[in-house]
Amino acid sequence: MQIEIDSSPTPEDELVVWDGLREYNEAHVPSGGDTAFAVFLRSDDGVIHGGVLARAGRGWLHISSLWVEANLRGQGYGKQLMAAAEAEGLRRGCHSAYLDTFSFQAPDFYKQCGYELFGVLEAFPEGYQRYFMRKSLKSET
Repeated sequence: MQIEIDSSPTPEDELVVWDGLREYNEAHVPSGGDTAFAVFLRSDDGVIHGGVLARAGRGWLHISSLWVEANLRGQGYGKQLMAAAEAEGLRRGCHSAYLDTFSFQAPDFYKQCGYELFGVLEAFPEGYQRYFMRKSLKSET
Protein backbone atom coordinates (compact mmCIF):
# COMPACT_ATOMS: atom_id res chain seq x y z
CA MET A 1 0.00 0.00 0.00
CA GLN A 2 1.16 3.55 -0.66
CA ILE A 3 -0.14 7.06 -0.01
CA GLU A 4 -0.42 9.16 -3.17
CA ILE A 5 -1.27 12.83 -3.74
CA ASP A 6 -3.20 13.39 -6.99
CA SER A 7 -3.59 17.05 -7.98
CA SER A 8 -6.11 16.26 -10.69
CA PRO A 9 -8.04 13.12 -9.81
CA THR A 10 -10.31 11.66 -12.46
CA PRO A 11 -14.05 11.74 -11.86
CA GLU A 12 -13.96 7.93 -11.83
CA ASP A 13 -11.35 7.89 -9.05
CA GLU A 14 -13.36 10.42 -7.02
CA LEU A 15 -16.46 8.26 -7.49
CA VAL A 16 -14.67 5.30 -5.86
CA VAL A 17 -14.26 7.37 -2.67
CA TRP A 18 -17.80 8.79 -2.78
CA ASP A 19 -19.34 5.37 -3.41
CA GLY A 20 -17.33 3.81 -0.57
CA LEU A 21 -18.37 6.52 1.86
CA ARG A 22 -22.01 6.38 0.72
CA GLU A 23 -22.11 2.60 1.23
CA TYR A 24 -20.64 2.93 4.73
CA ASN A 25 -23.06 5.74 5.67
CA GLU A 26 -26.08 3.88 4.31
CA ALA A 27 -25.28 0.95 6.61
CA HIS A 28 -25.59 3.26 9.62
CA VAL A 29 -28.03 5.99 8.60
CA PRO A 30 -30.05 5.22 5.47
CA SER A 31 -30.53 8.23 3.23
CA GLY A 32 -34.26 7.72 3.07
CA GLY A 33 -34.41 9.14 -0.42
CA ASP A 34 -32.21 12.25 -0.29
CA THR A 35 -33.33 14.41 -3.19
CA ALA A 36 -32.07 17.61 -4.74
CA PHE A 37 -34.36 20.38 -5.93
CA ALA A 38 -34.24 24.00 -7.01
CA VAL A 39 -36.52 27.00 -6.65
CA PHE A 40 -36.14 29.62 -9.38
CA LEU A 41 -37.10 33.26 -9.82
CA ARG A 42 -37.96 33.54 -13.51
CA SER A 43 -39.16 36.40 -15.65
CA ASP A 44 -42.10 35.88 -17.98
CA ASP A 45 -39.68 35.12 -20.83
CA GLY A 46 -38.16 32.23 -18.83
CA VAL A 47 -34.89 33.89 -17.85
CA ILE A 48 -33.62 32.91 -14.38
CA HIS A 49 -32.93 35.95 -12.16
CA GLY A 50 -32.41 34.10 -8.89
CA GLY A 51 -32.70 30.76 -7.23
CA VAL A 52 -32.10 28.35 -4.39
CA LEU A 53 -30.34 25.02 -4.80
CA ALA A 54 -31.26 22.61 -2.02
CA ARG A 55 -31.27 19.00 -0.91
CA ALA A 56 -33.76 17.25 1.38
CA GLY A 57 -33.00 14.10 3.32
CA ARG A 58 -32.65 12.50 6.74
CA GLY A 59 -35.13 15.04 8.07
CA TRP A 60 -32.98 18.04 7.11
CA LEU A 61 -33.14 20.62 4.35
CA HIS A 62 -29.72 21.79 3.16
CA ILE A 63 -29.71 25.17 1.44
CA SER A 64 -26.55 24.89 -0.63
CA SER A 65 -26.89 28.10 -2.67
CA LEU A 66 -29.05 31.21 -2.84
CA TRP A 67 -28.56 33.89 -5.45
CA VAL A 68 -30.63 36.87 -6.60
CA GLU A 69 -29.53 39.13 -9.44
CA ALA A 70 -27.96 42.30 -8.03
CA ASN A 71 -30.56 44.73 -9.43
CA LEU A 72 -33.39 42.70 -7.82
CA ARG A 73 -31.95 42.46 -4.31
CA GLY A 74 -33.77 44.18 -1.47
CA GLN A 75 -37.19 43.60 -3.06
CA GLY A 76 -38.16 40.50 -1.08
CA TYR A 77 -37.31 37.90 -3.70
CA GLY A 78 -34.65 36.24 -1.54
CA LYS A 79 -37.13 35.78 1.31
CA GLN A 80 -39.73 34.41 -1.11
CA LEU A 81 -37.22 31.94 -2.54
CA MET A 82 -36.18 30.81 0.94
CA ALA A 83 -39.81 30.44 2.06
CA ALA A 84 -40.59 28.33 -1.02
CA ALA A 85 -37.54 26.12 -0.44
CA GLU A 86 -38.45 25.67 3.24
CA ALA A 87 -42.05 24.82 2.34
CA GLU A 88 -40.78 22.22 -0.13
CA GLY A 89 -38.45 20.88 2.58
CA LEU A 90 -41.42 20.48 4.91
CA ARG A 91 -43.37 18.76 2.14
CA ARG A 92 -40.44 16.34 1.76
CA GLY A 93 -40.43 15.54 5.49
CA CYS A 94 -37.75 17.91 6.78
CA HIS A 95 -38.02 19.16 10.37
CA SER A 96 -35.05 21.57 10.15
CA ALA A 97 -32.81 23.40 7.69
CA TYR A 98 -29.12 24.31 7.62
CA LEU A 99 -26.74 26.32 5.47
CA ASP A 100 -23.39 28.02 5.49
CA THR A 101 -22.50 31.52 4.35
CA PHE A 102 -19.49 33.81 4.42
CA SER A 103 -19.30 37.02 6.44
CA PHE A 104 -19.17 39.01 3.16
CA GLN A 105 -22.33 37.33 1.90
CA ALA A 106 -25.65 37.38 3.76
CA PRO A 107 -25.54 36.24 7.40
CA ASP A 108 -27.89 39.05 8.47
CA PHE A 109 -30.34 38.13 5.73
CA TYR A 110 -30.47 34.54 6.98
CA LYS A 111 -30.97 35.76 10.57
CA GLN A 112 -33.97 37.76 9.30
CA CYS A 113 -35.26 34.49 7.80
CA GLY A 114 -35.09 32.86 11.24
CA TYR A 115 -31.73 31.09 11.04
CA GLU A 116 -29.47 30.94 14.09
CA LEU A 117 -25.71 30.70 14.18
CA PHE A 118 -24.26 27.44 15.50
CA GLY A 119 -20.67 27.58 14.30
CA VAL A 120 -17.98 29.88 12.93
CA LEU A 121 -14.70 29.23 11.14
CA GLU A 122 -12.42 32.22 11.60
CA ALA A 123 -10.04 33.35 8.83
CA PHE A 124 -11.97 31.38 6.18
CA PRO A 125 -10.64 32.91 4.00
CA GLU A 126 -8.23 35.29 5.72
CA GLY A 127 -10.07 38.43 6.81
CA TYR A 128 -13.49 36.74 6.73
CA GLN A 129 -15.52 34.14 8.58
CA ARG A 130 -17.64 31.22 7.44
CA TYR A 131 -20.90 30.93 9.36
CA PHE A 132 -22.95 27.77 9.86
CA MET A 133 -26.63 28.36 10.54
CA ARG A 134 -29.76 26.32 11.24
CA LYS A 135 -33.49 26.76 11.57
CA SER A 136 -36.33 24.62 12.87
CA LEU A 137 -39.05 24.23 10.25
CA LYS A 138 -42.53 24.20 11.69
CA SER A 139 -45.68 23.46 9.81
CA GLU A 140 -48.20 26.28 9.68
CA THR A 141 -51.08 23.93 10.56
